[in-house]
Amino acid sequence: MPDSSSQGRQLALDYAVQNIADGQFFETLQRRVAYQSESQNPDALPELARYLSEEILPYLEMLGFHCDIFDNPIAGCPPLLIGTRIEDPSLPTLLTYGHGDVTNGQAERWQTGTHPWQLTQHGDQLFGRGTADNKGQHTINLMALEAVLKVRKGKLGYNLKVLFEMSEEVGSKGLEQFCQLHKEALSADLFLASDGPRLNAKTPTIFLGSRGVWQFRLRCKTENGARHSGNWGGIITNTAIRLQHALATLVSPQGKVIPDCLRAPFPEGLTADMMRALPVGGYAGDPELNDNWGEPQLSLGERLFGCNTLEVIALGAGDVNKPIGAIPDLAEAVCHLRTVPGTDHNIVENLSAYLKEKGFADIEVIVEGGYSATRLDPNHPWVSFVQSSMNASLGQETTVLPNLGGTIPNHCFADVLGLPTVWMPHSYPSCKQHAPDEHLLVSVAEQGLAAAAGVFWDLADFQVVSK
Repeated sequence: MPDSSSQGRQLALDYAVQNIADGQFFETLQRRVAYQSESQNPDALPELARYLSEEILPYLEMLGFHCDIFDNPIAGCPPLLIGTRIEDPSLPTLLTYGHGDVTNGQAERWQTGTHPWQLTQHGDQLFGRGTADNKGQHTINLMALEAVLKVRKGKLGYNLKVLFEMSEEVGSKGLEQFCQLHKEALSADLFLASDGPRLNAKTPTIFLGSRGVWQFRLRCKTENGARHSGNWGGIITNTAIRLQHALATLVSPQGKVIPDCLRAPFPEGLTADMMRALPVGGYAGDPELNDNWGEPQLSLGERLFGCNTLEVIALGAGDVNKPIGAIPDLAEAVCHLRTVPGTDHNIVENLSAYLKEKGFADIEVIVEGGYSATRLDPNHPWVSFVQSSMNASLGQETTVLPNLGGTIPNHCFADVLGLPTVWMPHSYPSCKQHAPDEHLLVSVAEQGLAAAAGVFWDLADFQVVSK
């Protein structure tokens, strides 16, 4: 059995955090950020593959993993990697995960002195595409693991598997099928990974699942083509007006979801109590909150983490930059329905029937993909174990979120692989992921290195109740 002394544990934490002071963390992350691994870019497939073969695979092999790179089950999509580190088949097995793809760089929109493919530090902020989502986060975990292995002379006292994908930013294409095909290779007792934000920059956080998301497009189209607004106005359908009125039947002026078919039961019991206690917003860089938006009878925490929301993320008809005097024959809205457990996911059927009932049979509903909501029971022993370990490492209380407000492919691990899932994020809500000036806070990275090293150390003593 590996050394479990408190002195050894503290030494592992010190080694992990030292990666910041000695520049090793910066050097490694700089190398990884330089890969232009934009999964939204159809020309980036070779770069996505190289990130696994040139960067991740050699590092994992150095840590004692056996690694295999697999074709994606969906033709033309990026590959995936499984690394396994088996010390004894009779020992518990942890599965962890990361993704090396990023959103489009948008280099022309970054502030002066920063660039998506170059890691730059301004005070506490490390700028670069992927610093927060997800290269910085999986770099923290792997460096923490390396520190533990160093102190424990190469033995963890449990088995470890790692799964890397390269298409998370385009909906994790192929991941669910891959997990189904490789269930045996990915079999484990527990799941722990890092993605998404903490509750805020100052609060160590874990979350136990995520809200689901369904992206759908509402389309109103005629066969008229664009027609002169004077010659034809008043006697032909204006698709933009039709679409706006249809949207008004879905969401109130205060952001409340109207149709019952798009709603879900509100949180209750322990889950609701946990959400009500959460402080939301109010930190530097956070947006201004609207106390009357959504479901005002619920707390901010319940609204953000515990109920369904419908957001219009893109809206178009004609060209607002170069308008012409014509009635548009096509209007579209792209929407995100964020969901919690209990949601009916027959989106097309339910929403089409609702719109028809409201007099909008001409509005087409097109689902473009999504994930189901997941949430581990907060009373699961894996939750209290990770929380207690982090508390001991950081000397402050770790907040537990029943689920993330955003969406990650947790259903692949919770539902397909049947694992108890805990996420330990190393970012914060105002990190500007997916936007220009994405950054990671050095202070959060330091805490992340310590927290991850502590969990990887303590896991040798965790007693798995059941598979």
